Amino acid sequence: MLKGKTALVTGSTSGIGLGVAECLAALGANIVLNGFGDAEGPKAQVAAAGKAHGIRVGYHGADMSKPAEIEAMMAYAAKEFGGVDILVNNAGIQHVANVEDFPVEKWDAIIAINLSSAFHTMRLAIPAMRAKNWGRVINIASAHGLVASAQKSAYVAAKHGIVGLTKATALETATTGVTVNAICPGWVLTPLVQKQIDARAAAGGLPVDEAKRQLLGEKQPSLQFTTPRQLGELAVFLCSSAGDNVKGVAWAVDGGWTAQ
Repeated sequence: MLKGKTALVTGSTSGIGLGVAECLAALGANIVLNGFGDAEGPKAQVAAAGKAHGIRVGYHGADMSKPAEIEAMMAYAAKEFGGVDILVNNAGIQHVANVEDFPVEKWDAIIAINLSSAFHTMRLAIPAMRAKNWGRVINIASAHGLVASAQKSAYVAAKHGIVGLTKATALETATTGVTVNAICPGWVLTPLVQKQIDARAAAGGLPVDEAKRQLLGEKQPSLQFTTPRQLGELAVFLCSSAGDNVKGVAWAVDGGWTAQ
């Protein structure tokens, strides 16, 4: 279905981004990965997912807090893959503190990586999508793009911003073959979340399963984690012809979190 298309997924060397990249690869898309840490392992995983289609997998290590590096990454995708047909903005970081105690440098970093980076990738990718009259922008927002939690002021502000950016750009491209949408996950069992579970278990002297149940029980009525693969499959749907007229949606995948 996506043979001949190229998808760039930011923050895709692990977790949600890697899961999305694998699902897009499995449908034939070439993939440009981005993120910190080991790149060879994730590249091999994505290549294996798309092996039947003979896909190409690239990598660019742009720091998503730096516009010049984002520009270099987009130029790399244009030179090596002919451009970006599917843009998935997933890169993100987190810090937890009351607003009066929130370090200014942490605020600036979260806004830069979680929000401004998506603006930079979108402004660079959309002109070519318009020219082809086909493109998909999928912004990985969060349940925190729809509702708030205490001690997450920067993250909540950034994710609300992503939802607003998604809606505005969807309107700007509404008469074209370009769609812009957001996916808003609740708790997803990524390595980062597993660390939170392990820390909760250790602090409370709890079995890991009980720590998971407590974490989910605070927000997510389904008491089940969403998986990166499920989010990837939703991204695949948005890239299909069924998604042609889905524009400006903030799609909650949160086990009922925001239905409360």
